[in-house]
Amino acid sequence: MDHPSDKDLNCPVCNGSRSVCFTAKVLEKYDVPYVYCESCGLLQATSPYWLEEAYQSAIANADTGLLDRNYRGVRRIAPLLYSLGMQNGRFLDVAGGYGVLTRLMRDIGFDFYWSDPYCTNLVARGFERERTSPPFEAVTALEVFEHVVDPLEFSRTVLSENQCSTLIFSTLLFERQPPPMDWWYYVFNTGQHISFYQARTLHVIAEYLGLYLYPTADLHVMSKKKLSKFGFRLITGRCSSICLGYVRRKMQSRTFSDHEAILMGNDGTASHR
Repeated sequence: MDHPSDKDLNCPVCNGSRSVCFTAKVLEKYDVPYVYCESCGLLQATSPYWLEEAYQSAIANADTGLLDRNYRGVRRIAPLLYSLGMQNGRFLDVAGGYGVLTRLMRDIGFDFYWSDPYCTNLVARGFERERTSPPFEAVTALEVFEHVVDPLEFSRTVLSENQCSTLIFSTLLFERQPPPMDWWYYVFNTGQHISFYQARTLHVIAEYLGLYLYPTADLHVMSKKKLSKFGFRLITGRCSSICLGYVRRKMQSRTFSDHEAILMGNDGTASHR
């Protein structure tokens, strides 16, 4: 077992001191200490030296929820963006995987783009970030935070590089003390989930960035915009499907116009003018 270094014991979010909470078998062969910050509630694997091995396949075989996660994301994110009056803006999905969210959001009518240095864009080709330019109205990051070593720096960089002040992201939160080792979200056998959060962790990140935080159990917003907490929970909760139907009727799908733009590009990519 590797012992945490002094650097590992300093929390990257609040710089508080951390202590070993438990040790788990990662990738079924590495004994890894997980450290917990009592101050902000961040729980992390220490010195994740195994990540290159864990990401030999960018999308883990065990990630059977990939499509469902994106469908659920669309159902909540589309009404949220519309309610914020952002429907005419441009958006970026970071760590966008195969491009599913980008394509689905464009099919509704939102001008979404994709980026992911570790994965191949399969279904949103022609709408990569390099084919447009900042600023973006909002950045989305679904199931990304649990993969990053320094969530504060990740958030700051994503917003700064994309000239954006609204970050919509998903990660499953825990309450009070760290969950028992049989919590499914740890997925020790894939080695890709290394950071776990409480709502208070996200509040600290948002405070450092000068943003408001609007959390739920798994979908969260950090933004300079003030949102109605009741409206946010309504739109992203049980009424999301009804709200999505309304948004679909109000928006103009980009499915066919994207098809035409790609054909006009001749090189198999979209022509953005």
